[in-house]
Amino acid sequence: MNKDSIWGTHYRALTIGIVLVVTATAFEGLAVTTIAPGLSRELQGESLYGWIFSAYLLAQLIGTVITGQLVDKKGPAQPFMTMILLFAAGIVVAAIAPNMPILLLGRVMQGFGAGALINCVYTMISLRYPDSLRTQILAVFSSAYILPGLFGPYVAGVISEHLSWRYVFWLILPFIVLSAILTTPSFRGLKTETNAGNNRRLFLPFFLALGTGVFLFGLGKIPSAYGIILAVAGLVTLIIPLYKLMPQGTLVARVGLPAIIASRGLFVSAYYGTQTYLVLGLTSVMELTADKAGLAVASAAISWSLAANVQAKWDAADFGAGRKKRVVTGLLIMLIGVSFSVPLAFIPHDLVGVTLAIFSQIIMGFGIGLAHPTSGAIAFSLAKAGEEGKVSAEISVADTFTPAIGIGLGGAIITVMTAIGFSLPVGITVSLLLQVLTVMISLVAAARLASQPISQTEKRTP
Repeated sequence: MNKDSIWGTHYRALTIGIVLVVTATAFEGLAVTTIAPGLSRELQGESLYGWIFSAYLLAQLIGTVITGQLVDKKGPAQPFMTMILLFAAGIVVAAIAPNMPILLLGRVMQGFGAGALINCVYTMISLRYPDSLRTQILAVFSSAYILPGLFGPYVAGVISEHLSWRYVFWLILPFIVLSAILTTPSFRGLKTETNAGNNRRLFLPFFLALGTGVFLFGLGKIPSAYGIILAVAGLVTLIIPLYKLMPQGTLVARVGLPAIIASRGLFVSAYYGTQTYLVLGLTSVMELTADKAGLAVASAAISWSLAANVQAKWDAADFGAGRKKRVVTGLLIMLIGVSFSVPLAFIPHDLVGVTLAIFSQIIMGFGIGLAHPTSGAIAFSLAKAGEEGKVSAEISVADTFTPAIGIGLGGAIITVMTAIGFSLPVGITVSLLLQVLTVMISLVAAARLASQPISQTEKRTP
């Protein structure tokens, strides 16, 4: 077993660089949530408000998959440098945007670059760190979201209020430059073993993004016939490329890599879906301010980081033998946390509601903190030689695609239920019940991994 540490001299610069890449992309995403209302008003683009986020998401899907294929052909160095420049250029375009279309162009560049960068980082983790250290670096990967989660929205709000929202974008550039300096030496010369089976058609991610965009747009127009037609058309368009871009058997959670990818996509969707509609309940039903509602989100981030570091220590102690058990345990804990959030829309007292929300998020965060990095380590250990970029792309798509679909379905539920006469609290409650069901299905998929012992998976050393 390799007894080195991710903070040892051999890995330290790369580890810090990975943290900076993740922190910069996470801060950018959270900060834009805060400044979006102000910038859309200033650029007179309120009608395009939703596309500030949708343009980023759809470009991220394309960037993730295409880069996965390029990494397997050329290695991660060239795609990483190209995409970090694209991401930085997108930041500059958004910062100087004179109107909303130019800003959306910047968001497309940022999304494509961010999806590609995270893919390259995942590939680097698979290639550069031995199996014994992957849960450690994935725990740090998760922890890199903590500071942006705690301070990103607040800092962005202060900068936007006292200076301009444009300075929020400029603030991200130094982190990007520093991360490039620290990580590039480790990327140079690193190659994946060429696998001819990875020659998949490049147009598939474009159809996946197109179908997802049409599907989400249609969900927003339900219950009108127009919305239903668009949602069905989008679903039909996305299902084939999704099937081809995921490991064969993912949609039925076939034992092995398909099962862990399916499980991960579902529990990540439930995590973000729960937070989305929990915050909606706190702000729209209880009429709490955004900062108070944000306490729940912050508490989940903290417990996620704590659990991620705990699972890394357990992994080192049992040499990875308990990874599948930790995923299942994490999902059971997460199920309890998500279930506690269901009645929040009907809690009459603000203090009780906030307390229950924080409590539910702490539990949910701890559960996903066990499952998320462990599922990544399992997926990397199951990757065949020459398919590291492919598996990294599959993980990234699972982390991006399913939350978008899950949140969209939850929003459609609320729209339909309020349109036919139910109250907003009822709609929020049903949307939260959808998240409970999603975790339960994720558990079923994770349980199917039990027959694939970790000892049979490939272990690589640097």
